[in-house]
Amino acid sequence: MGEPSIFFSEVNERQGTFHRRAFLMGGLTGIGLLTLGGRLAQLQLVEAQRYQKLSAGNQFNFRLAPPPRGLILDRNGVSLASNRPNFRLLVSRSKEMDVEKTVAELALLLPMDEARQKRVIRDINNSPRNAPVAVMEDMTWEEFSRINVRAPELPGVTADMGEVRVYPFGGAFAHVIGYVAKISDRDLKEAGPNPEPLLLHPGFRIGKQGVEKALDVQLRGKPGANKVEVDARGRVVRADPEGDIPSIPGKEVRLTLDADIQNRALEVMGDESGAIVVMDCRSGDILCMVSAPSFDANRFVRGLSGPEYRALADYERKPLLDKALSGTYPPGSTFKTMTALACLEAGINPEERVHCSGGWFFGGRTFHCWGRHGSQNVHDAIKNSCDVYFYTMSLRVGPDRIAQVARAFGFGQTFDIGIPGQKKGTVPDREWKKRAFKRNPANQTWYPGETPSYAIGQGALAVNALQLCVMTARLANGKKALNPRLIKSVGGVERPHGDDVPDLPFSQEHLNIVRGGMAAVANDTGGTAYRQSQLGLGDVKMAGKTGTAQVRSYGAGSRKMTGVPWRFKDHNLYVAFAPYDDPRYALSVIIQHGGMGGATAGAPRAREVMRVALLKDPEVRARIERPLPMPELTPETTADGVAPDAPIETPTPPAEAAAPTPAPTPETPR
Repeated sequence: MGEPSIFFSEVNERQGTFHRRAFLMGGLTGIGLLTLGGRLAQLQLVEAQRYQKLSAGNQFNFRLAPPPRGLILDRNGVSLASNRPNFRLLVSRSKEMDVEKTVAELALLLPMDEARQKRVIRDINNSPRNAPVAVMEDMTWEEFSRINVRAPELPGVTADMGEVRVYPFGGAFAHVIGYVAKISDRDLKEAGPNPEPLLLHPGFRIGKQGVEKALDVQLRGKPGANKVEVDARGRVVRADPEGDIPSIPGKEVRLTLDADIQNRALEVMGDESGAIVVMDCRSGDILCMVSAPSFDANRFVRGLSGPEYRALADYERKPLLDKALSGTYPPGSTFKTMTALACLEAGINPEERVHCSGGWFFGGRTFHCWGRHGSQNVHDAIKNSCDVYFYTMSLRVGPDRIAQVARAFGFGQTFDIGIPGQKKGTVPDREWKKRAFKRNPANQTWYPGETPSYAIGQGALAVNALQLCVMTARLANGKKALNPRLIKSVGGVERPHGDDVPDLPFSQEHLNIVRGGMAAVANDTGGTAYRQSQLGLGDVKMAGKTGTAQVRSYGAGSRKMTGVPWRFKDHNLYVAFAPYDDPRYALSVIIQHGGMGGATAGAPRAREVMRVALLKDPEVRARIERPLPMPELTPETTADGVAPDAPIETPTPPAEAAAPTPAPTPETPR
């Protein structure tokens, strides 16, 4: 048997293959190690700061913090809308949360009936995961403490302190300032597909009416953020105040309103329905704009229940309606000032007389007057509110000229006062009737029988309380076509004044005649509001005009208001300005369905509100408090002003001894 032979060539070949594979594997391992080392070096040296930030981002989070809403102040700095602390309960839904069980446990700690529990469960389920939902606001300290003690046993439940809007005067400014409320689905829809994150915050409120709505963006401010440490599930572990981003409060809004006058106006309205507006006759600033009955805006901030809202909405006297801006009414005899001015501008002699026998026959019917006034010129007709005079003269003037004068004094238009809700009302004329009855050409013609009713403030004519006050302020000013101003400043920036306007396009002589008639209404014996218009402020006198507007037709002898349903009673109106010889303030009063007449229902309320405005004016108050002039001393009198031989008389009180001299009443053109 032969010995085995060794083939060295095969061994060498195998060894060469092994070495090549080992070298290849070693190279690949080296490349891997180098790559890994390079990556580690990149992570630890180059990108260490970036990943440190990402790590901190997982550990810390920023929660949006709503800014304090801007304050709303009156002209003197009195707070009309501010903010106060608010203890609230928040629930954040997580993946493992049993919402119904959590709410049931909360109901054991807080007053939550079954209906409210269902509503809370629905709100939590509809909210995004981990987004806090406000379950309860305005908790008491005991409730707040009770929740915080049990917080570890209630995952996702937190009780914190935020801010809530508060209106110190309740309903006095409710219609003007409005209120704030939670964001509704409609609000989010109007905000677009990418709403501002602040709108989704559970504690955020937006303006819903009045100034709060009109200046909502300016009042909001800019949100900040609170830095908090969270766990892996996103739950807050602790707060880090040093990392907070401060919010920027909303801008301060200052109004032209005066809190004292506004509160007094709502007080004198009592249970009546209507409006009172007061304006400065020199600047156009609105000092008071009250609508009654009102509502407590604070209730809307917390949220009304369904029955509460329906009770307000269904109440006959409509407390939710702003009657100063949105309610329109026939002006009644207050409009006779416009008709009188139209007659004078048309060239009618102010001394031309019309005999009033209590009625006026025209067009196959009798137009009644409320009294028998005898011979009347324009001054007497305004003083006595004689319908027959204006019936007669209106036919010579026509509706178009009356409408032209009315529009020049603010009727039939809206004013840029900064808040929405104004109704234009209606100032009819021939063109208006053509537009109003386009579908019925047979009714497009203006008939002569429509003019007499129009002349005394009835018919299709409709105005609001602000327009009536603007008319009175322009008459009182006698020169400027004043515009009303409500927003005094926003963020310290003054808004334009209402007296930067052109002059009235009317004769000063004619304006004085109308003003003189208004002075006679309030100060002459026999004037329609003589007794009710006495201010009792020395020689400071008020000029005014009464008005009663029908809301239905009457048969003969059926004007009695007793036993008549409220909605069928007449409206009562009164407009006035004071002092007559140096006008400072103008006002309008509307008593909806008061049923008593402008002198009985409107004038006494106007007097009380005007007294507050006058007594708050330093110049007028100084005039009222000025001592009466001493009588001149003669050789026949002593230092006491009494002749030595004169009989001793009982002293007369100053108010009776020195009766104020009545303001001059122009009975003839001047």
